[in-house]
Amino acid sequence: MTAIALELDGAPWEDVCALDDIVPWTGVCALIAGRQVAIVRAGDAVYALGNLDPFSKANVLSRGIVGDRGGIPKIASPIFKQTFDLRTGQCLDNQAVRVPTHEVRIERGRILVRREPRPGEHDGA
Repeated sequence: MTAIALELDGAPWEDVCALDDIVPWTGVCALIAGRQVAIVRAGDAVYALGNLDPFSKANVLSRGIVGDRGGIPKIASPIFKQTFDLRTGQCLDNQAVRVPTHEVRIERGRILVRREPRPGEHDGA
């Protein structure tokens, strides 16, 4: 998937794809600022987090199982099945592990993802 860089509100954003391009309860991978980012649609909400599974060291989170755990939107890695909170990137199975997350906007039916992870976050944990 090819993303287009935009400047909105002084922050660089990537126009990733149309909202309708992602089937609800699935994810896709986009290359944003040289990083693989999982773009996940959980019902009507869209989340973006690092695609690297810190347990298997494979870029596979976009292919994980999307759902919820006790009301928390989550994705489970397709390799070892660890589960991550889509809002924060926190591993729900190991509190010492977190994946980076990115801000997401939906504008005119398009998904925009902030190029840099939220402050203080980095790939893997």
